[in-house]
Amino acid sequence: MANQIFVSAEEGIEPPLWLEKAGQFAHSVMRACGYDGQELAVLFCSDKYIQHLNKTYRGMDCPTDVLSFEDGGMYDDEEGNSWKLAGDIAISIDTLPKNAEYFEVSRNEELKQLIIHGILHLNGYDHGEEHVEKGAEPQCEMLVLQKKLMEQFRDEQIIGE
Repeated sequence: MANQIFVSAEEGIEPPLWLEKAGQFAHSVMRACGYDGQELAVLFCSDKYIQHLNKTYRGMDCPTDVLSFEDGGMYDDEEGNSWKLAGDIAISIDTLPKNAEYFEVSRNEELKQLIIHGILHLNGYDHGEEHVEKGAEPQCEMLVLQKKLMEQFRDEQIIGE
C-alpha cells in the first residue's frame, strides 16, 4: 500500500507552481523512510496564517517556517485498507526564501528540508532544544536523519530556480 498526501495552499493565496512536485517529493521521502499506509496533509501558507497557528497551538506569537500537528489515529477505507492519520504540516511560503538566504541554500533545498522536517515530526521524531543551525553538525537522531535524507535527495528538484 502507498501513502496518501494531500497538498494545498492557504485559501486566498496563489498556489505555488511547484505544489504538485512538493507532494511527489513528500511521497518519495515517506517511501525512503519506510512509512506505508499513512495519510498526511501539507498546507503552504502565509506568515500571517502560520503565526496564528503558532500562537494558537504553541503559545508563540510569531511566524515560523514549519509546524507539524501529529494525529496518530487510524481508519479503514471502503476497500478495507487501514490508514494511519499521520497529521498535518504547515509550511510558510513567506519564511521559505528568508530561511534559504540565511542558510545560504537555494529555495529548493530549503523547501526539501522543511518537508522532511515536518514528516519526521509526524512520525514521532523530536529534536528537543536542538535546531538546524548554520554551519553546525546535527547531534540528535532526528536532525542526523534529516541531514541523511537531504543528502539522499540532493538531486531532487521541486522549485525550478
